[in-house]
Amino acid sequence: MPRETSGQLSVVGGQPDFSRRADLVEFPELMDEPCSREEIRGALRDLARVNRWFLGYRPTLDWLDSLNLRGRGPVRILDIGSGYGDALRRVEKWARDRGIAVELIGLDLNPDSAVTAAEATPKGSSIRWMTGDVFDHPIAGTVDVVISSLFTHHLWDEDVVRFLRWMEQHATLGWFVNDLSRAPIPYRLFGWFARVMRLHPFVQHDGPVSFARAFQAEDWRGLCAAAELKESDYRLLPYKPARLCVGRTK
Repeated sequence: MPRETSGQLSVVGGQPDFSRRADLVEFPELMDEPCSREEIRGALRDLARVNRWFLGYRPTLDWLDSLNLRGRGPVRILDIGSGYGDALRRVEKWARDRGIAVELIGLDLNPDSAVTAAEATPKGSSIRWMTGDVFDHPIAGTVDVVISSLFTHHLWDEDVVRFLRWMEQHATLGWFVNDLSRAPIPYRLFGWFARVMRLHPFVQHDGPVSFARAFQAEDWRGLCAAAELKESDYRLLPYKPARLCVGRTK
């Protein structure tokens, strides 16, 4: 039996139907396929540029601000699907600017991601980069906060539910999912923008596909319900441009 998303992306009259998530097999992302470290490095570097240009870190940092972490001692923050490491490096700067003691760990399934993240991280940083599957990789000790950015749209629905349960089990203070909002306008505009800016070919291809694989509010409500989370347990947080995030504070 095929694995499920909220539904397959269909094409009607030459236009995608965004009422359902794209099927992950029919709409693959190139960065999820076998490729060289050089290709991964180039694509992740350009994706980090996009995150800067379009304020992609802001939702995560705003949510971290809401936790009032000053004076708690070292706060252990785990970034799942850490990729190039740009989001976690921004969290490190955020914590330093506020005098918040943190222990930062980035975990990614692709071993080349840990290498490229380490290469891009300044000397003196205390971030640890690790390779492994979030569901199988043992994390020693307590995790206070789990974050992810542009990670969940790479997962089948049942694995999103599993990830929500995993975060709920492991994060003592809360967790935050930073991902895209599925809609036709950003799908089209990003494809145009990536071509005009001559971004890495992977980003030109994967960007629109990511919007097609992403979520709408009703998707998240269903996924959270399947993970046995009540609507009062979490918040859906839309951000411009084209982000839809889920935050849980315990």
